[in-house]
Amino acid sequence: MPNPSPQEAMQKTGLRWLWLAILVFAVDMITKAYVHLNFDLYESIQVLPFFNFTYARNYGAAFSFLHDAGGWQRWFFTSIAVFVSGVLLYWLKKSPYQEKWLNAAYTLILGGAIGNLVDRLYHGFVVDFLDFDFGFYRWPAFNIADSAICIGAVIIIIDALLVKRPEQKDIKND
Repeated sequence: MPNPSPQEAMQKTGLRWLWLAILVFAVDMITKAYVHLNFDLYESIQVLPFFNFTYARNYGAAFSFLHDAGGWQRWFFTSIAVFVSGVLLYWLKKSPYQEKWLNAAYTLILGGAIGNLVDRLYHGFVVDFLDFDFGFYRWPAFNIADSAICIGAVIIIIDALLVKRPEQKDIKND
């Protein structure tokens, strides 16, 4: 039996789900570009009483972690995003295409990680604009990439807790 072509091999793995990462990346980049080009920094437009579009710049990571660390964090978080993206691509390649939820989770995280990576490399910061203010608590601004990463992480946690997979037996050479 001949070896499958790269396209045939891809159809049998989680790499088949890369379209979702590309979609997340595209929507993230389009929305960030719109905000960056059309809003002044900290300009805000109320959409709902508790939700605004507010242009913010995040020089750190989630919740502006290390945002004022002096610049080294840009390369630190860039390195993490590159490493995590590589690991996710490897997992997608090893995952059967039937693992729909897990592959969707990996590609959501991948698309979001690459979206924020491009921002860091291009601007030196990540463009954030989704701003929830509940009066008693204001959530830190975030973006589409952050949302995709969080949704993907939640799916992975739910999958780990609820999905039973057959145990793989160790094959030992005696």
